[in-house]
Amino acid sequence: MSKTRLDPSIVHDDESDVVLDVRDLVVEFPVGRGDIVHAVSGLDLQLMAGETLGILGESGCGKSTAGRAIMQLPPPTGGTVLFNGTELTKLAPRMVRRKRARMQMIMQDPISSLNPRRKVKDLVAEGLAIWGFDSALNDGKDQDTVVRELLEAVGLEPDVVWDRRPHELSGGQCQRVCIARALMMRPRVMICDEPVSSLDVSVQAQILNLLEETKERFALSMVFIAHDVSVVKNISDRVMVLYLGKACEIVPSEEMHLTSVHPYTRMLLASIPGAETEADAEASSTLSTSAKATELPSPLNPPSGCRFRTRCPLATELCASEEPQLREIAPGHLVACHHVATGVEALPA
Repeated sequence: MSKTRLDPSIVHDDESDVVLDVRDLVVEFPVGRGDIVHAVSGLDLQLMAGETLGILGESGCGKSTAGRAIMQLPPPTGGTVLFNGTELTKLAPRMVRRKRARMQMIMQDPISSLNPRRKVKDLVAEGLAIWGFDSALNDGKDQDTVVRELLEAVGLEPDVVWDRRPHELSGGQCQRVCIARALMMRPRVMICDEPVSSLDVSVQAQILNLLEETKERFALSMVFIAHDVSVVKNISDRVMVLYLGKACEIVPSEEMHLTSVHPYTRMLLASIPGAETEADAEASSTLSTSAKATELPSPLNPPSGCRFRTRCPLATELCASEEPQLREIAPGHLVACHHVATGVEALPA
């Protein structure tokens, strides 16, 4: 899969290039007996124009929750979300919906995200039915023509799927309909929440290639959420690694397998079947034999200090008492680890 990558050494100082700026995002859910689920805790991210930012981590680390909170579904507990310079968290609900029309989301389950009673032609045009169709913005074309062109752009035959309902389509076709529906609103940002996790491997490749093509054709910026390391690495320009609601490393994807230094990131890379180098195998062995636990701690009561310390072979008393902050160790490469220097030695790249 070919892709045009951004310069990984880019410094994000030009605010005009930032289409999505999320600061100190917090998402918490109250549960019974006064307990609180700390799903996302103090997440910061910037998405540049034309960039794909991958968000990677195990199930339950807060990836999908962060994506939905950025979309205000529901609004986050705390923090700010600036889209095209507009603070979404302070807008009235109707204004949020209007601004959010240029920020679309592809849901994790393509079939259940589509209304089973509606035909494909109506599903794709649903956004236009809500916000109105302007032929002047579509070179004077009528709505049906625009819908047909979008279906062709995502690899579907309009005459074949036009009057079909979701249950008459395959999973891959439903995902293409979801992509067409999102593109209909001419978004500037697309948030893809596990868009290929429920699809066969051969269909996954088709959808990933389609996302790359549509990104270039429609000048999109994307947030790509997934737990598959190889998928995120191949489609993204930068990768943010999440663990229990916290970002532990942000690294350019091009040399991710060589430059990543956080023990958790190295563990994820070593988990790719058939892709282990000798160093990755050694790192995986070190982590698996030295880690104190194998399961993700509960977000109801996350560990103090570094949240990865209960599984980290490098953990010390400092890790329990002080939370590591993201710091830049190379252009575009940030890591939250007290022992990043010793971590490089213990987990060779």
